[in-house]
Amino acid sequence: MSDTQTLIENRPPSVAALFLERVAATPDAEAYRYPVPSASSEGPDDWKSLSWTQAADRVYAIAAGLIELGVQPEQRVALASSTRVEWILADLGIMCAGAATTTVYPQTNAEESAFILADSESKVLIAEDAAQLAKARDKRGDLPELTHVVVIDPVGVESSEWVLTLAELETRGAAYLEKNPDLVKEKVGAITKEQLATLIYTSGTTGRPKGVRLPHDNWSYMAKAIAATGLVGQEDVQYLWLPLAHVFGKVLTSGQIEVGHVTAVDGRVDKIIENLPVVQPTYMAAVPRIFEKVYNGVAAKARAGGGAKYKIFQWAAGVSREYAKATQDNFRRTGTASAPFGLSAKHKVADALVYAKIREAFGGNLRACVSGSAALAPEIGFFFAGAGIHILEGYGLTESSAASFVNPGEAYRTGTVGKPLPGTEVRIADDGEILLRGPGIMEGYHGLPEKTAEVLESDGWFHTGDIGELSPDGYLRITDRKKDLIKTSGGKYIAPAEVEGQFKAVCPYVSNILVHGADRNFCTALISLDEPSILGWAADNGLSGKSYAEVVAAPATVELIDGYVKTLNEGLQRWQTIKKFKLLPRDLDIEHGELTPSLKLKRPVVEREYKHLIDEMYAGSREV
Repeated sequence: MSDTQTLIENRPPSVAALFLERVAATPDAEAYRYPVPSASSEGPDDWKSLSWTQAADRVYAIAAGLIELGVQPEQRVALASSTRVEWILADLGIMCAGAATTTVYPQTNAEESAFILADSESKVLIAEDAAQLAKARDKRGDLPELTHVVVIDPVGVESSEWVLTLAELETRGAAYLEKNPDLVKEKVGAITKEQLATLIYTSGTTGRPKGVRLPHDNWSYMAKAIAATGLVGQEDVQYLWLPLAHVFGKVLTSGQIEVGHVTAVDGRVDKIIENLPVVQPTYMAAVPRIFEKVYNGVAAKARAGGGAKYKIFQWAAGVSREYAKATQDNFRRTGTASAPFGLSAKHKVADALVYAKIREAFGGNLRACVSGSAALAPEIGFFFAGAGIHILEGYGLTESSAASFVNPGEAYRTGTVGKPLPGTEVRIADDGEILLRGPGIMEGYHGLPEKTAEVLESDGWFHTGDIGELSPDGYLRITDRKKDLIKTSGGKYIAPAEVEGQFKAVCPYVSNILVHGADRNFCTALISLDEPSILGWAADNGLSGKSYAEVVAAPATVELIDGYVKTLNEGLQRWQTIKKFKLLPRDLDIEHGELTPSLKLKRPVVEREYKHLIDEMYAGSREV
């Protein structure tokens, strides 16, 4: 048996057990960093640290506090909060109590929050602040199981028999531990691998969310498998801003506990650019939208610098893509990431002029980024790869505990999601669907045996709903969602995500694009633009002072985007080309239900919302 197999097969039953092991192994090492807003609203945040022992003191107090509130093993404790260090401490506290975490996105409205709390039969809710508390209070009559709400940020919150602060819970828990010092060790020791650890409700693109049941063994396996990839080590510093209510963010906390590196936690997306030079991470996980925004921002800044600067940027972008493709291809063939002499010389010049500044903006120490949750446009991936920001694409679903595939370090291949994690099996069905099997696969959907049976076979194979292909040496490429494939009225199949990804690489102003064409005789697109980028362009093109809606309605803007659509079409098959498009009066967002919290497009919602624009584009065509 290999060392990797031994590591994975001899895993403990829970991440709670791994946490106790980590605290014992490196008690004084730094575990977490977190921001504390400075006294001056203008000044930068102060960053504080917790050692593993300090984190454990709080985790055990939370666990004991929940037990004192009457929480029993496998009972659900809901967490409705943005990404912050208290989220991690609370989640670990819930697990160390033997209970299970129900994750709730803080953006979820009161009605859907109430559905999740009721469906999961959550006994306690740990809410971030008064706004999250209000959602539960408004629906209290529909939540007979909910006995207490614990509030992390107590501003504007009055304690009562039903409501207490996290500080109060920890104080009560610490007092309870004094009388029962072995309580947490006993509770963790009693956890079995089959016990429920987490209930994550898929935001989904249609209908009510489904609760995905992930037992303790899923997370213990993920922790060991992530460590076994060798991608992260104890000296690493992770910058964690992803939503922890999402499986992608949550899995990163398991891997960190096993490896023992530092994690800097701050979920404020608007602070990413400011935080990177402060945190100076060695690795960071993100969704493609973040890389797209950085790319658009760099391009817009170059354009604002004048024609000469923009030409240098365009030249450097071309060199970076060419260099990345050459080095990856050479590594595949020879095991050495080298490029021809002439290209290397150009790359060195471009590095001094452009790439070094980009790396500096990421903090200067970044070894690699992991990208997941949706497809990254290959041309954007190649751009960053050539600039020295190595984006390792990965793949997984809520139902597979997030990390099923990841690109293997130096041998990464842009445009693929890499190879399966150790212990995960994959096969491609006859219709191209990706099937997965292994210790990361969910137990099933909560209270929905029929839905579970639709995707989970009796022999353990899980139907992902994604279409993909495997290279002879095991790299997976995702081509589309099975249900998202478009079949035109002419009988041609089109993968909209592929066309959308290509457009994002071509047009530096795009924020979101939806390609439509099912049962139609040609394809159209709904396009929303990145507000800062397009307003920057507008200021230089006679539209200064106009609102976003006015800018996108201007004929000059439509003409600008039309040029990029024509460029896109040049690289597509005839039946894939975008014949018509409409610019949306505002960007798509989570608040209007058009994007999931992990920034995936909800196609049915967008198509329903903008049906009038789609109908306009097909009006007068032969099919109408």
